Order: sequence, then C-alpha cells, then structure tokens
Amino acid sequence: MKTRIILLLSALLMVAAVDVSAQSWVKKIKDKAANTVKDKVEKKFDDAVSKGTDAVLDAKLPKKDGEDNDAKGKADADEEAEEGPQDTEAVYEQSDFVPGSVVLFEDNLQNEQMGEFPSKWDLVDGSTDVANMKGKKCIHFEPGTRIEPLMTNQNSYLLDYFTLEFDFWMNDPKTDLNNCYELEFQDADGHDVYEIRLGESYDKLTVTCHYMSVSGDWRSSGDNKPWPLKGNDWSHFAMSFNKRAIKIYIDGKRVINIPNSQSAVRMKIHQAEWGGFNGNKNYMTNFRLAKGGNELYAQQTTDMSAAAAAVEKAIAETGKFVTNNILFETGKATLKPESMDEIKKVAEYMKKNPSVRFEVQGHTDSQGSDAINDPLSQQRAEAVVKALEGLGVDGFNLRAVGKGSHEPVADNSTDEGRAKNRRVEFIKK
Repeated sequence: MKTRIILLLSALLMVAAVDVSAQSWVKKIKDKAANTVKDKVEKKFDDAVSKGTDAVLDAKLPKKDGEDNDAKGKADADEEAEEGPQDTEAVYEQSDFVPGSVVLFEDNLQNEQMGEFPSKWDLVDGSTDVANMKGKKCIHFEPGTRIEPLMTNQNSYLLDYFTLEFDFWMNDPKTDLNNCYELEFQDADGHDVYEIRLGESYDKLTVTCHYMSVSGDWRSSGDNKPWPLKGNDWSHFAMSFNKRAIKIYIDGKRVINIPNSQSAVRMKIHQAEWGGFNGNKNYMTNFRLAKGGNELYAQQTTDMSAAAAAVEKAIAETGKFVTNNILFETGKATLKPESMDEIKKVAEYMKKNPSVRFEVQGHTDSQGSDAINDPLSQQRAEAVVKALEGLGVDGFNLRAVGKGSHEPVADNSTDEGRAKNRRVEFIKK
C-alpha cells in the first residue's frame, strides 16, 4: 500500500514538473517572439530615421512635452553664440574710435532739393544728384562719378589729426549688381597717398586700403579680410588719421589698422565700376569730417577714474559738464556705439558721487521744426539716462529734460555752429 502511495505521489510530481517546464518553455517562446518583434520595430525606426522619414517616428513615438521647445532653444542658443553679443557697449569694446570734436565739414543733405546737385560738393567726374533711399536723403552716384567737398581752402584742408564718417548703401549681391566706393586721399601735388575701397564679394563686405608707407613704397591692408555685409541696407564708415596711423571702422568694428602711412591734405570720393558693371544703386549720406580724435596710440584705460577727471573738473568749476561726443543716429534717439566712452566717464564720476543729482539735458540744432526737435531731444536725454543706469548709476539722481533747439550756444547758420548746438549737458542740482 505504501509503495502504491509513493508511486502515485511521484507520478503527480512528474506531471507538475512537466507542466511547469511546459509553462516555462511557452514563456520563453513568448519572450523570444516579443524580442523579435521589438527588434524588428526598432530596426524599422532606425531605417526610417536614416531615410529622413520623420513621419514614421512621429506616428510611432510621440514626443515628450517640451521636446520641440528644447530643440528650438538649443538652436537659438547656438545661433546666438555664433553671432556674438550685439548690445551697444559690447560692440563699442571692439572699437577705439573717438570722433573729432571740431567739425570741418558736415552734410546730411536735409536741406537739399531732390534731383539737384548737392550744394556742399564739387563735381570732378560723372554725374550725381540728391535722392532718397530707405528714408534717408542722400547723394546718388552714377557709375564712375567722382566728387569732393567744397572747402574754404579747396587744395588743403586735412589735418594731422582728423576723423571722417558717413553712411553708405550696399546692394545684396544675390539679387543686385555690385557696389564699389573709393576714397582717394592726395598730397599737395595731387598724387594719391592712400586709397580706401569699400565693395562686395560673394555677400561679404570687403574693405581695402592701399597706401604709401613712410618709407616710400606702396603697401596694402585688408585684402583678404571679408566682413559681414548688410545687404540692401545702410552701413556706417568711420576712419581716423593720427599723424601717420590710419584706422578704419565699419558699423563700430575696427577692420583695418595701419601704423605708418604718409599724410594727405585733400580727398575725393569715387564711385568705381568694380568688375565692369554696376547696378546704379550707389548712395552716401551723413558726412562728418572733424578735427581731433584719439592721440596716436592712446591706450584705452581700464580704470575710468582717470578719464572722469575732466568731468569732475568741469562740474567743480561750472556746475555742469557739456559734451558734443555723445552721438545719435540722424533723426533718432539711438546712441551710436562710439558714444559709450563719454558716457562711461560721466557714469564713473556719478558713481563716485552717489548723493549728487543731475539734470540730463538733450539739445538739438535748429534744423527741423520744434514739433520734431522737442520730443527728439527728450528721447535722446532719456536714452542717455538709460545708458547711465545700465552702467550702475542710480536712476533716482537723474532727470531727463529735452531742450530742443531753444538754447543754442553757437550760430545755427553754419555747420560748425550746428555741431556745437547738438550736445548733451549734465547739470548738477
């Protein structure tokens, strides 16, 4: 009897074991099948990605919340990193340009009649007239035209220290023909001693200066340095000449630095037909030729306390600091990058004297009506206040006031007088 019971129990255990084994075997088959399906699906997805068929992935693998925004944010960050900072102060730190303070010649074409020859210039070759391009009154050059400014002494007016600025129009070479502008600087005998060329090359702005060195041989700078071009738009040119050093700037950035060149006494502007053809869209405006600028190889100080000494001296003696070196875009309250040096000097003084309050006054010349100049001067004063606050000055101590053209300090009938009237005053209260 016991033997039968043992045999029966053994048989039952064997059946159970077979059942367990069978279940395990079935599970393995199921797992293997599942893995096979998974592998095939994953391979299908990989193949879809390789072929660029995003639709397959979109249908099978729904995106997590915020995934699109994360990708876009990364792309924007990469683009921003490539372009670099664009704020006014950051742009200025790449430039050491300081405009001359005594105006020798200035022309923004505002009082000129459309279609007529610009009255402050003389024609050397070609043909030119007054036009309007993208809201700016300007000089339109026919291809090959050459002009020069009308001066009291037409043969000699450039000094040992001078700065030159103007706005120039550049086409988009993808849709239009090329521009080329040449600035020809000559000695007393009428021979070129240096020549600056501005032109296009495959959607880049190329800037070149050929010059006669102090040792008497011709040299060249900037040939292989393309700079970003604002197609179908205005760019700003600036240069300084200090005894023998030529520095050239485009839109606030220095692009050429020549240490030793011979000096010139006069200049001409030439529209050159670069490449033998031109789209006849050649425009320049907002000319400013001035005496002064940085001293030769003057070092930018990292301690602005020394630079603020002039501000402190003026305020101690007169109760105010007056400057013509805070510049704005024509007809706007937008600060030019080169204005930051002057604003930094004022900011340094104000931070050293945190209990002193100031009225920041904006003044214009008499060109234009009071209805335009009064609010414009107010907006410019407010722009200066905002720049000072950005440098750490307590805005509680600042009050912006626009004076328009109502308090001139010089004759508004001359270029020199109007330049003096366009000023910013910091009045101690």
